[in-house]
Amino acid sequence: MPNIPFVKATACGNDFLIIEWSALAGSTHRFTRKICDRHAGVGADGVEWVLPAKNADLRIKLVNADGSDAEISGNGTRCVAAWYCYQNSVEMVRIQTGAGVKVCELMSRKGNAFKFRTAMGEPLVGAELALGLMEGEARGMPVSMGNPHFVVLVEDFAPDWRLLAAEVARHRDFPNGTNVEVVRVCNRHAIDVRIWERGVGETLSSGTGSSASAVAAIASGRAKSPVLVHTPGGSQTVVWNQEVYLTGPATLLCRGEFFG
Repeated sequence: MPNIPFVKATACGNDFLIIEWSALAGSTHRFTRKICDRHAGVGADGVEWVLPAKNADLRIKLVNADGSDAEISGNGTRCVAAWYCYQNSVEMVRIQTGAGVKVCELMSRKGNAFKFRTAMGEPLVGAELALGLMEGEARGMPVSMGNPHFVVLVEDFAPDWRLLAAEVARHRDFPNGTNVEVVRVCNRHAIDVRIWERGVGETLSSGTGSSASAVAAIASGRAKSPVLVHTPGGSQTVVWNQEVYLTGPATLLCRGEFFG
């Protein structure tokens, strides 16, 4: 296998490797698991594979750290936008994802640190569900941002929230799995979120997860747009006016070659 060039980027601690599809001759899923390993590889939450596009500036295919496919990552899309702007000196990027074309508008830049406003599309909000778990139940709201989310609103974070989230993520009601967000409402315009991502586990942030969390808080009447979403990795702002607009940072960290 030839050496594979990559760029590593992060958005609020949610880290991704950006690799051009043409650089790899073998299985992207097997390679993604290998390069995302945080001990034997470069380490990342996933790989954004870059391909040409007909109706956008570029197309991306997201593969999670465990080698599973995902429709979209809001943070990953923003990382790719930063990479594209860095190379092409543009201020707007149209990116074809598995959840449609997303437009990233550059708001500011300082060196390798970027801030984008991304049009995330219209969310699909379902009625509250009660899921039977091994011990008790979890009540939450299903929200689709082009990928599935289950948002659990809580008064405070329980010490075992990760166990609950992991069980919900693979619940029989979600045959393809789901991302899980546990959300504490701070005030009418701010929420605090913990994230369990399908195919990854706990992450420091999520763009679609932040969007889904804000949408659920607003839909439940506990918050109003705009919503500042705090996660362990940093903060993003969500505006919901029919379509969701997500504003947050993306930083290019390094480039290199993986020897495989």
